[in-house]
Amino acid sequence: MSTEFKYIVRLAGNDLDGTRKAAYALTKVKGVNIRTAEAVLRQANIPLAKRIGFLSDVEIRKIEEIVRNLGNHDLPAWLLNRRKDLETGKDIHLITSDLDLQMKTDIEKMKTIRSWRGYRHSYGLKVRGQKTRTTARKGKAVGVKKKREGPPVGRP
Repeated sequence: MSTEFKYIVRLAGNDLDGTRKAAYALTKVKGVNIRTAEAVLRQANIPLAKRIGFLSDVEIRKIEEIVRNLGNHDLPAWLLNRRKDLETGKDIHLITSDLDLQMKTDIEKMKTIRSWRGYRHSYGLKVRGQKTRTTARKGKAVGVKKKREGPPVGRP
């Protein structure tokens, strides 16, 4: 077990900055926010103020195991990012590319069943109830006419 400082720590497929505190470094893993990171560190009995570069390989493996299987540990269900999954009905927590893939399949499912959210996604409109009168304009500006180029019309 080495106690030397590591400037780059590999965890869950991501390179983390070893100079950052462990909780804030864990937030660079997609699917882990600050609250989840603090809960993981408490579960692994690691001080929140410790820099991630000073953690041993055993501690890093312990953190990675907890992050990958967050639903199997004594953590509240509201901390997980996929509760009552449609296929399994269980509370799970997805990270990295699994989260991206699941979001993509959920959006495709909404599009195929033609739900309101799927309709909004397929037409590229705002999905979560935002106003669209003045924002989210793509392409040409609406309601603005450009002047014609060339000589003035009607005067000699």
